[in-house]
Amino acid sequence: MKVFLLIDRVLGLRALRALRTLRTLGTGTLGIAFVGLLAVSFTLTSCDTTKNNENNTTDVVENGDVTIYITTGTRSQDFKKQACNFSERQNMSPTTIKLDPATRYQTMDGFGAAVTGSTCYNLMQMTAENRSKFLHETFSHADGMGYSYIRIAIGCSDFSLSEYSCCDIPGMQHFGLTDEETQYVIPVLKEILAINPDVKIMGSPWTCPPWMKVNNLIDLQPFHSWTSGQLNPQYYADYATYFVKWIQAFEAEGIKIFSVTPQNEPLNRGNSASLFMGWQEQLEFVKNHLIPQFKDASLSTKIYLFDHNYNYDNMADQYEYPLKIYDAGVDPEWVVGSAYHNYGGDKSELLKIHNRYPDRELVFTETSIGTWNDGRNLALRLIDDMREVALGTVNNWCRAVIVWNLMLDSERGPNRDGGCQTCYGAVDINKSDYSVITRNSHYYIIGHLSVVVKPGAVRIGTSGFSDAGFYYSAFENTDGTYAVVLLNSTEEIKKITLDDGAHHFSYDVPANSVISYRWKK
Repeated sequence: MKVFLLIDRVLGLRALRALRTLRTLGTGTLGIAFVGLLAVSFTLTSCDTTKNNENNTTDVVENGDVTIYITTGTRSQDFKKQACNFSERQNMSPTTIKLDPATRYQTMDGFGAAVTGSTCYNLMQMTAENRSKFLHETFSHADGMGYSYIRIAIGCSDFSLSEYSCCDIPGMQHFGLTDEETQYVIPVLKEILAINPDVKIMGSPWTCPPWMKVNNLIDLQPFHSWTSGQLNPQYYADYATYFVKWIQAFEAEGIKIFSVTPQNEPLNRGNSASLFMGWQEQLEFVKNHLIPQFKDASLSTKIYLFDHNYNYDNMADQYEYPLKIYDAGVDPEWVVGSAYHNYGGDKSELLKIHNRYPDRELVFTETSIGTWNDGRNLALRLIDDMREVALGTVNNWCRAVIVWNLMLDSERGPNRDGGCQTCYGAVDINKSDYSVITRNSHYYIIGHLSVVVKPGAVRIGTSGFSDAGFYYSAFENTDGTYAVVLLNSTEEIKKITLDDGAHHFSYDVPANSVISYRWKK
């Protein structure tokens, strides 16, 4: 009788009834059953599931202790919001991830996508109602994904409506914003900021005005082309003024520029709008021209170096590009870190850069999907992009993750000749009606971070469960909540328990899925 009283307290009424039915099996079998049920009971919580497939229904509640978002590669759960409560039972689950808030890594700035001229054009073709709905779903912290960082071009990019700079006529007195900015980019940015006033904005130039270019730094012959060329040292001061005027012009519209990079993909000569800028050139331009002019103008805009691939486009003299500039000496108050893309090389480069200069920041600023990587195949791309881009960069010290175009049309545009004509957007909108939207992997991977990890959050330590095929990161938000983003890239459902030391809960994570959790301490 004492045994059954103990069982009743530990396992509950259902387990007690089950054990009583086993009496006829004998004492030995009863003891084995007791031990087995007792072990199982310690892993059960109010988030337990009952069906062993990706569409299982969790014992969820409408408003629980833990808020959960799930996306599966099959879209059977499409950023589905759920909730569950903490367990009141002892946790003995072997698949427990334990949070360690005493171990602290980088502070997070945010997550988002590039709001290019093409993106803004497509958004402005939508009805005002549909555009507002999409932007709320994307940027709102209260009722959307809470995107918190966006990147825009300083002048044109390969996803603009035309080639242009903000000073096409020689002489800085001719500086001015263009129709693409005043009619498309700025109106969209204002709508976004009305939804989320704290969104950070990064500016990056694809090219300087062509009249500032030369063919190379030896011959110094004029090079009037949007593609390739190098910045004429004679115009370093003018180009720094160009940055200052551009930042001030946007701020006059109520749009604060949080950060800039001196050059998008400085080792890429081949884009429709491009400029080669080796590390020595960037050092000279930034140290002796850009920083002094930022200081004189009392700007607080952060500067991130490089903004290109992990492998430095295999140019031996450009390896470790930002490290060479750090080594040469550049003011850390202004040059806060470096930015990377993933079109070549491996994310392990991020860790190498961090280990050499741990006080300098890292941000990830561009990746794309397209026809070359089966970009519309969510089952493939959701897994790969979450592992390599979203969690892969965050777990290697990146403070921000930004993907390429937020929105392209169903014909992968508008785009420029000589630029990427095979890219998909984070979402694609049907060009026939500018209404029907297809959400691709990049939309989800950013959303799964931004919906639970808020600006100012700190990545924290974890221990415990580490099975192959599972990737995750944990954070402590400034509002007293914890957040965990987890990828299950295996073909099996797995019950994962999260334990912050004060609370724990379990959840059956579907196969090939991404799941985000957030709960108060």
